Amino acid sequence: MLVFTPELCELPIEALEQVWASVDVVQIRPKALGDRSSEPTSARSCYEWAQRVLDLAQGRPGPRPLLLVNDRVDVAQALAQEGIDGVHLGQHDTPSSVAREVLGSEPLIGLSTHNYREVREAEGMPVDYLGFGAVFPTTTKSGVVHNQSVNSWIAQGRSKIPVFPIGGIQPGNAWLLRPLGRAAVGSGILQAPNPLEAAQAIVQALQRHGRGMNRDMNPLH
Repeated sequence: MLVFTPELCELPIEALEQVWASVDVVQIRPKALGDRSSEPTSARSCYEWAQRVLDLAQGRPGPRPLLLVNDRVDVAQALAQEGIDGVHLGQHDTPSSVAREVLGSEPLIGLSTHNYREVREAEGMPVDYLGFGAVFPTTTKSGVVHNQSVNSWIAQGRSKIPVFPIGGIQPGNAWLLRPLGRAAVGSGILQAPNPLEAAQAIVQALQRHGRGMNRDMNPLH
């Protein structure tokens, strides 16, 4: 999963176009960085960036990644017929039960989690996957404490819901997530000197050491 935060790079659409065929999911996440990272995504910014990504999708042949928006259930609903596949929610965003009622049964709903309690609570929610982290040190969000020990229970598959580890994931440490074969990555790709090489290296690390995924598989299965 590419966590597409345009603020992370100078030419975001160009970077996205480079890695388009190398990722399975794009989470569209226009967000302030640092101390303002906890602020909600604005509806206007989310809508406009989602439209740009949809324009890119329409201009490219072949299969495309799943497209999710961050935070904004209203934008996910407004653009569902245009090709947005769902929404990713934080712990303090719209409750997943409300999002499911608004969006219906088909769109995907993801939820950010940061500890085992939140993971267990999510098992009773109408969500399709979890983000979990930060698993490594990250500068994208302020005040986030990473804990590599979470890899032990992630590796054992203790969550009943598919998990995307997130936070500080780079080509050099992605192999540590081999039991899942999944990762959600933002700066590790978008701020790399060569985003395509970084994305391919992470994919290769996950596929080489874990069960991996191919373009014909649903990344949530």
